[in-house]
Amino acid sequence: MTFNNAHLKPHHDGSELYVSSDAPKIGSDVTLRVRVPNSYTFDIGLVRYYMDSEATVAQLAKESDGDVESWWSAKIPVKNYDVQYRFLFTRAGKYEWLNASGLFAHDVHTNEDFRIIARPRTTTWLKSSVFYQIFPDRFAKGVDRPAPEWAIPMEWNSLPHGHGPTTGIELFGGDFEGITAHLDHVIDLGVNGIYFTPFFPSKSNHRYDATSFDKIDPLLGGDKAFFEFMKAAKKAKIKVLGDITTNHCSNEHPWFLTAQKNKSSKENKFFYWDKKAMFGYATFYAVKQMPKLNFASAELRKRFYEAKNSVIQKWLSPKYGLDGWRIDVGNQTGRYREADLHDEVMRDIRAAMDQMKPNTWLVAENADMWPSDLNGTGWDGTMNYNGFMRPLWAWFNHNPKLETGGFHGLPIAIPKTTGAQFVKAMTVFNSSIPWRNLIDSMTLLDSHDTARMRNVVGGDKEKHMAAMGLLLTYPGVPSIYAGDEIGIEGAWGEDGRRTMTWDDAHNWDHDFLNSVKELVKLRRTAPALIEGGLRWIDVQDDHLLFLREAIDQNLLILVARDKTKVDVDLSKFGYSIIGTHFGPTASGSRLKLKSKNGVAAIWEVA
Repeated sequence: MTFNNAHLKPHHDGSELYVSSDAPKIGSDVTLRVRVPNSYTFDIGLVRYYMDSEATVAQLAKESDGDVESWWSAKIPVKNYDVQYRFLFTRAGKYEWLNASGLFAHDVHTNEDFRIIARPRTTTWLKSSVFYQIFPDRFAKGVDRPAPEWAIPMEWNSLPHGHGPTTGIELFGGDFEGITAHLDHVIDLGVNGIYFTPFFPSKSNHRYDATSFDKIDPLLGGDKAFFEFMKAAKKAKIKVLGDITTNHCSNEHPWFLTAQKNKSSKENKFFYWDKKAMFGYATFYAVKQMPKLNFASAELRKRFYEAKNSVIQKWLSPKYGLDGWRIDVGNQTGRYREADLHDEVMRDIRAAMDQMKPNTWLVAENADMWPSDLNGTGWDGTMNYNGFMRPLWAWFNHNPKLETGGFHGLPIAIPKTTGAQFVKAMTVFNSSIPWRNLIDSMTLLDSHDTARMRNVVGGDKEKHMAAMGLLLTYPGVPSIYAGDEIGIEGAWGEDGRRTMTWDDAHNWDHDFLNSVKELVKLRRTAPALIEGGLRWIDVQDDHLLFLREAIDQNLLILVARDKTKVDVDLSKFGYSIIGTHFGPTASGSRLKLKSKNGVAAIWEVA
């Protein structure tokens, strides 16, 4: 798989230039278009697609000729909800398939076919969204409250101790009053969505062990402070995403306490009782405080997502107003040993959300098993760790001594890869899902569970900005972890959960912050970043050059991780640079640039 010489290869993706509808109706037709360079010759061009799992073909017909390329298309009927297809080009001595992974001179598997989901889009506002992740205990403190007995109170500007028994109980006192008081910072950044990690009562600072799903943690200001925040957020037209643990709850949740006390109770069937398990019941990763939920219980399904006053639906209701859910460990939900209700639970949660509040976002933390989950009936997308953040870390890695505790679940340090390896990794993962699920997935540089990107690049803010440039130009829903915009550091997940230093704002990296604001504004307003496809045109060890092309705009994007030389003849693609949106200025049909360090640049081409 190679990514250079793109001017010599046909191209297709799921964006508006190539597919007439990414959510066609059953019984309709969809037009598929493919861009073919004039230097690429063939005698027969076909679309191979599947109808009722029967393979069939449609002939490609030429739509138009240009100086450097021609456009070909075929119309196919939509008879099934999951439409799979790929292109075939043949002539004497040529037999090549084009699928979502690239161009291949051999037979290919259907797993990497292009896919269209013939179901209505559940969320229409995501394409122009940028989210901001807030870990409630660490963003801002509005009210001084006494710490509960289980907590170790911390001074606001002190650092978390990180590894050890106190990691989850160090309480800094962030709350919704503080978040509301500093909402102007979020608004000024330009984002239009906030993703909160859990805000339910618990006995930890991360709150993934909820002792109740019915109210806001009093330590965060309770329901009253939440309502005040939501009022301000809605006024600012900011969408709000909650975080829910469908996989587990706290062992101090009333459901679990009742289940332990009364074996004949309805709640007893909410959990997996297993004598072979470490604690006599199934848990999340052998954590005693987090018993797994068993959705074989009809009563649990009713209380968690089926009823209008269920956990999932209640917080989406007009009274509470959430705009979606992030599902913690979504791939684990509904699974224990031979019992696998995952697909059913996933679909039912989506249906419940649509019942209470259509047009909401359902995104899962699902780092490993995502292709089977993204078929239009469950998650809209996932947190794109494997298809974006993980390969990005390996490409940008400039800190071999970074003590992350392992490379995303592996007992190894972060590897260091080339640009080609980086792009190949992203392509392999992302080719296994429909385009619309890719653009509805959350892209991120880091999160509350990882080291900070500033540490991955060894504290180099130019490299960090290059990574930020890629985050805000790559297909998907970008999420910026609170503090990244001012250069907050952290060598592993808990170490990265540092507080925002509001009383030291004059020492923030304001140049970096202003550049992030520029990128966020561009991501939210540029047609090519909202509707555009993705075409790699120059992939080298230390830099990437790609196009985001849409009906109304074409953008050329450069991301370099280190010093590099770029020399690309854009006339081969029929383009010339007509304007600079971000980074070094350039013009004309030949891009020549030398960078001394990491850099991101965005140019308009026509």
